[in-house]
Amino acid sequence: MPSPSAQSFRAARDLLLDLREDHPRAAAEFTWPVLEEFNWALDHFDAAAAEHPDRPALRIVDPDGSETALTYAELARRSGQLANWLRAQGVHRGDRVLLMLGNQVELWETTLAAIKLGAVIIPATTLLDGADLADRLERGQVAHVVTNAAETAKFDHPAIAATGGHWTRISVGMVQGWLDYSDSLHTAPDFAPDGPTRADDPLLLYFTSGTTARPKLVEHTHTSYPVGHLSTMYWVGITPGDVHLNISSPGWAKHAWSNVFAPWNAQATVLIVNQERFDAARLLAQIARCGVDTFCAPPTVWRMLIQADLGAWSVPIREAVAAGEPLNPEVIEQVRRAWGITVRDGFGQTETTAQVGNPPGQEVRPGSMGRPLPGFTIVLEDPVSGEPAEQGELCVDLAGDPVALMTGYRDSEERTAQAMRNGRYHTGDIASRDGDGYITYIGRTDDVFKASDYRISPFELESVLIEHPAVAEAAVVPSPDPVRLAVPKAYITLAEGVAPDSATARAILGYAREHLVPYKRVRRLEFAELPKTISGKIRRVQLRGAEDDRGPVHDGARNTGEFWEEDFPGLKD
Repeated sequence: MPSPSAQSFRAARDLLLDLREDHPRAAAEFTWPVLEEFNWALDHFDAAAAEHPDRPALRIVDPDGSETALTYAELARRSGQLANWLRAQGVHRGDRVLLMLGNQVELWETTLAAIKLGAVIIPATTLLDGADLADRLERGQVAHVVTNAAETAKFDHPAIAATGGHWTRISVGMVQGWLDYSDSLHTAPDFAPDGPTRADDPLLLYFTSGTTARPKLVEHTHTSYPVGHLSTMYWVGITPGDVHLNISSPGWAKHAWSNVFAPWNAQATVLIVNQERFDAARLLAQIARCGVDTFCAPPTVWRMLIQADLGAWSVPIREAVAAGEPLNPEVIEQVRRAWGITVRDGFGQTETTAQVGNPPGQEVRPGSMGRPLPGFTIVLEDPVSGEPAEQGELCVDLAGDPVALMTGYRDSEERTAQAMRNGRYHTGDIASRDGDGYITYIGRTDDVFKASDYRISPFELESVLIEHPAVAEAAVVPSPDPVRLAVPKAYITLAEGVAPDSATARAILGYAREHLVPYKRVRRLEFAELPKTISGKIRRVQLRGAEDDRGPVHDGARNTGEFWEEDFPGLKD
């Protein structure tokens, strides 16, 4: 007999599935389940395994064409076996486990096993170096590490030795001095928890990607992500039995969003297509071959996909979404022309699940990321008065006790208090709302800038720039100017085969001139590879810092690959 908490969770899930294409009713009728004790791996995943034991839960396609697939029943059994073995190695409730694995079966096995044990998972990307790991081990107060044999050498870094920490070493693959993960295969599979899991017990500690500062340590509970991602399931439109593909690297919150909780909440299949290097054609071929129903990718991937001939593939995709950064309208239009489906935008953060989105079956307005998703009350706060406004900082109203929100920044009570001030969670993002409740993203509070006393949204200018066929990616920042204080400057990554010369620069600046009002006009550009975080987000702060370091430019000095309006007669006002 399912526990009352499990029944409450299932009822909330089923309501969202039933109202998948009726956003007004879903927003009005959905309420977060009130849970006291809840363990998602035991109460939901294992129950799903009992209900549909032979349904594929995980399918991994590797670069060499080999595949691995596990059913819900196989993963339930295997994670129980691993949980028993980990407990025998000293992993107990509340212990912090640094989990640094690639997209491989052991990642999902360990995630489920840790949840069953009540351990706290610290996801980590394999791209981290020794100094990054030292920071996570120390600030995360790590007690146990699970990683691949190939990554174990990183833990010999002097910065890690200096922390003086003592933690259990578990390796997937044999390494001297490390416990061998494969020994868990000899353990009994029947798992019994040592007691109930409180719904508000900590489950996840995420180090944010740090686009502007040192990574923050975000804490989530057994409710906030497992249950909170009902909103993500609803936004994407995942239904039971779907094959869901999400392009995301382990170690980041979006991986948990769409490679663990949202699809498995719906009892769908998680599909992984591993690639040593991104290959649009191979990915599209696998989407067609594997029968993908729902597909999520960050804007960077969508921008690379439209460089391919999308119309050459007959894809079975029913629902397509983008997250991580705002999706440019030009990308949406190109996918619509090729496949006849609309890529739907959405908004969320490591600190939350999906807050705002365009769910299936609803009108998608160009440039808008949608409306508040069920369970969220969104307020746009005027930065001066602190009152609700038509344009302002996007905030989550705390009065409705939104389940899908972090408990706080684990390493900073001051930062938590600042984020949760005035009865609202402050996202740090600026947006506007129209009369029908549709919200349009403007930019990070750190990214929006003034030029000639006008407020400029980098995203709006970037969306125009990538419409030009020569532009693959763009990032706009203020460039110091002795007259205007600052002017918009675009750093441009060109499409393959395009020359970074003056003719290309003139064409792009001319295009911007034609499609932007004068005060928003891009007046300088520089051809460059855009700096990004290891999670793939553009670091505009780094570009802005480079411009600030130059100071007001009086002598017209240029960087290599940099062009100004003044260089092209006829473009300058």
